[in-house]
Amino acid sequence: MRKQLAPMKNRFKLVFITVSACLAALLLVGAQVGGSNSPGEGAYRQMAVFTEVLHRIKSDYVEEPDLKSVTLGALNGLLEAIDPFASYLNAEQYNLYLKQQGAAKADVGLVLAKRFGYLTVVGALAGSPAAKAGLTTGDLIESIQGVATRDMPLAYAELLLRGDPGTTVEVTMLRVGGAEPLKIALTRARIEDPPLAVQMLPDQIGYVRPQSLSKGKAHQVARALERLQSQGAKGLILDLRQCAVGSAEEGILLADLFLDKGLMTYLEGQKVPRQNFEASPKNTVWRLPVVVTTNRGTADGAEIAAAALLENKRAEVVGERTFGDAALRRAITMQDGGAIILSVAKYYSPRGKAIQDTGVVPSVPYVESEPFVELEEEQAPEQPAAPAPAVKPEEDNLLKKAIEVLKSSAPAQAARILPRAAPAAADVASPRG
Repeated sequence: MRKQLAPMKNRFKLVFITVSACLAALLLVGAQVGGSNSPGEGAYRQMAVFTEVLHRIKSDYVEEPDLKSVTLGALNGLLEAIDPFASYLNAEQYNLYLKQQGAAKADVGLVLAKRFGYLTVVGALAGSPAAKAGLTTGDLIESIQGVATRDMPLAYAELLLRGDPGTTVEVTMLRVGGAEPLKIALTRARIEDPPLAVQMLPDQIGYVRPQSLSKGKAHQVARALERLQSQGAKGLILDLRQCAVGSAEEGILLADLFLDKGLMTYLEGQKVPRQNFEASPKNTVWRLPVVVTTNRGTADGAEIAAAALLENKRAEVVGERTFGDAALRRAITMQDGGAIILSVAKYYSPRGKAIQDTGVVPSVPYVESEPFVELEEEQAPEQPAAPAPAVKPEEDNLLKKAIEVLKSSAPAQAARILPRAAPAAADVASPRG
């Protein structure tokens, strides 16, 4: 009998996952179904299908299913299908979410999204416990503290990773192309903003790597650009690889340091009126040639900056397509006391591409070859965050490619740039100002 029950449970899991995905798809295409009918009528027709499927599962499935789990899985599948950063929290989870808002909790430094039902690492903040443990873009988090993340709301997973400084949280991670799942104990810590990496490369090429776009980072970049110019820099590499933490506002400020005029981005949603962000010449600090580097770990504000410079023909972008995350999110409360955390507006590139949907596609594609990081069960004791090390162009193939592109495109860029003195530091203003 037990041998018969195991396949039955496996079949139920398969049906559960399949039904969740199918219901999500049915609801999404509802607006397009029904010929001349309005989108609302099409959606209601698909809701009827949703109800009938649930009825058939309850009446005809091989064993009595847990309909609460089935509908919860359908909700999570629906949200993931339209927004990899969305979450549905029940009343208990949402109350915990509200309590932790503004609380000074320690964290592990991971930026996460939902892909294929699993938690996917967008990036790990430089110097954070997660980065020191070797977690990187594309890794999958299979479980947190022994709880599977397959249908776990994204916002709830982020809550589980936070806690008191010095406490540990165990995660099980999967790496594409790797072997078996690996358990890693991460020690929560106060997350510090990584330092700005600045240096002068050979041939008077300046190099700036923000590593994050937290509040005030664009101002730090502005000061670094001024120093590089005073040292005789003739061009710049703006390295936005693995820059996934920060805000859209800071990304707009960063782009404005390089642009005299033009639309940098705009924000728009179904209930959010369009808001344009135009470059201002009084904020321009760098008028020399520039090349931007990106990879899969470039997200949010860094993507906005890269798209603005690329589509305004201010810079070439070298590297990999970015992750795709630039939106305004809000918690929308539900009648049951829970909430949906959902993107209510998206940031668009100057040419009208939704960055969250398409990411930023480089003008010069270059796949970065990353060494496979071998993770071990026993992690070495975490050390205090050190200053960002000096970059070595001879050891960084993508950087070498960016330098090559900068040298070849510099004459054309210089011809498009009007010579003008850089403003004083006090002139750097807010994009909303």
